[in-house]
Amino acid sequence: MVAGLRSVVTVLVPAVSLSVARLPLPYYTESNTMTLAGEAVADIIRSTIHTDGTASMCSVSLLSDGGSPASSVFTAMKGLETPWGVSVFKVSADGQDANVTLTQLSQMVGEARRLRVVSRCMMMVVVSDDRSFLSSFAELSFQLRLLVWSTRLLVATHLPLQELQHLHKVLASRNAMLLVTDSSSVSVRCSVYVRLPYSAPGASPLQVASWTPRRGLVHSSSFTLFPDKYFRFASAPELTIAVIIMAHHDAVVIDDPSSPGGKRLTYSGPITNVIRYLAKSLNFTYRYVMPPDGSYGTKTKDGFWTGMVGLVKRQEADLAIGPLSITLTRTEAVDFTWPIWYDSSKILAGRGRLEVDPWSFLFPLEPLVWAATLGTLLVLSAVTLLEYPYLYHRRASFFLWLDDTYKFLRIFLQQIVSAGVKGWWRRLMFGAWLWATLVLTRSYSGNLMSLLAVRFSPQPYQTLRHLINDPSIVMIWQSNSINAEYLRNMKSGIIHEVADLEPKGRVTYMTPMEYMVALDALVKPGTHVLVDVGSTLRHLMAQHFTLTGQCDFYTSREGFLSYISGVISQRDNPIVAAMRNRIIALAESGTFVRWFMTNIPNATRCLNLPKKFTVRSSLSLTNLWGMYVVLGSGVAVSLLVFWLEVVSVGVLQLGEHRLGVY
Repeated sequence: MVAGLRSVVTVLVPAVSLSVARLPLPYYTESNTMTLAGEAVADIIRSTIHTDGTASMCSVSLLSDGGSPASSVFTAMKGLETPWGVSVFKVSADGQDANVTLTQLSQMVGEARRLRVVSRCMMMVVVSDDRSFLSSFAELSFQLRLLVWSTRLLVATHLPLQELQHLHKVLASRNAMLLVTDSSSVSVRCSVYVRLPYSAPGASPLQVASWTPRRGLVHSSSFTLFPDKYFRFASAPELTIAVIIMAHHDAVVIDDPSSPGGKRLTYSGPITNVIRYLAKSLNFTYRYVMPPDGSYGTKTKDGFWTGMVGLVKRQEADLAIGPLSITLTRTEAVDFTWPIWYDSSKILAGRGRLEVDPWSFLFPLEPLVWAATLGTLLVLSAVTLLEYPYLYHRRASFFLWLDDTYKFLRIFLQQIVSAGVKGWWRRLMFGAWLWATLVLTRSYSGNLMSLLAVRFSPQPYQTLRHLINDPSIVMIWQSNSINAEYLRNMKSGIIHEVADLEPKGRVTYMTPMEYMVALDALVKPGTHVLVDVGSTLRHLMAQHFTLTGQCDFYTSREGFLSYISGVISQRDNPIVAAMRNRIIALAESGTFVRWFMTNIPNATRCLNLPKKFTVRSSLSLTNLWGMYVVLGSGVAVSLLVFWLEVVSVGVLQLGEHRLGVY
């Protein structure tokens, strides 16, 4: 029941079945012609309910312009079994201003949409012989999103087909049929038509049934009433598919006299497998179109949509395979299929030159081993310091302790110990220390020889935090993409910190077509990094390897800004539902992943490369400067100790001279 509008009348029809007598009439007046047209509408609804179980759960809505056909149709519909009721919407156009009528019609369509939302399904009957009324209804049904595929629309009119071209879009793209009544003085015939999807506006509709008072409703084609014309197209229409050039795809314009302008865009890459799969399954042909900016598409501040999303929204393209990331903002402009791809953004950076770590002489032993060795040396010195006072006088024990500590250090450094060791307990300690240092030094020297033959490839940028903390690096993000949208809209967090770097010149934007040039010119030298979806980065690396034979880049371990992606079309376009099960089959079977990952040459060649490489070449000073730092530090410390010894001896001699000690 619809309330709050003066011109709306809602009637609940009792569930009573009335038989309609069809007697031959020798002469047909306008009034009984209208009645018979109403009976035709009732028979269509009755047949639909009988053949389709879900239709029996639908409510029925009648929208009219207040003319005489509406009352005749409503009278005939009283005999229907409609458990969910019949709602009547009437817009009176007689004697009213056109703007007032349009306002009332807009209110009626809005109320009908509310009824459709709360109903399980709805069958809507629009009755009018007013061309402008029908045209306004068709336009408002799109603007206010009245009609979805589950809503069946039947337009009943006396207007001839040539005057109904303005209804082409709503009849072709929705679950709709057209009932045209043709009457003469001796007969009445109602023809039921269906507009096929993506058919040309001037194309003739397909007649699926006819109705006469004598024979009733008779099917005239293999199509049922309200056919599922999007499950598989009957006429193989040509669809326009939006694409862009990516690392793993390429587009070429070729001469084709049969195409508009004599040119045709060809496209190659794993996405073409999806296009061919859908085209064969749904029975359509296709042509490609590219957005001027070569991007996926975002919404600008003035509400304009760019890229592939913009082409689809403005109906300049029927589909965009992408796959495009599903976001709340994009769902306001287009409809997405079931997700076909899951991924996250990563960082692509240059691997840099192979280097020898100058501190590699410390790596043969782990820090804990170094600490344990130093601790053992200190413990041995402490034990000897505690033992000597019991065996010698104080002055002698101190110098003997210094001598033994020096021997422990000489043994560790593999130097000769010329003096003998007295005492069984001292021999035991020195023997244990000799054995331990022998194992340590042999292990150290063997590992050191291996490490000096190793080059490592630095991979410093593994997280966004690493990029933020390095003031010398510039980040490249994809223009007019979901990443660019995140940078604009995030108000806090690490993505907001990245966005704050744009005024400082540390964030720039490029299209996928510019990536390959940027790799060699900017990313490989190490001044820039590329931030994009992981699959795009992997395919960039594969394409670069195919061209150069080198793996000059790496991707970060950290993934961020996770995505789910799908195929897009216009809002409420039934083709999205038609593609649903087909897309699910591609995703769940792993077919799409296989196409996406294996149809690219060298797709996995540069993935998971080791950071270290064994080479045979001479070592330079730049490779070994760490050892010279230790040597220089040791010399400096020894000179400092020597200076302290000289000073201390001079001070002692001066003190003895003053005290008269010689």
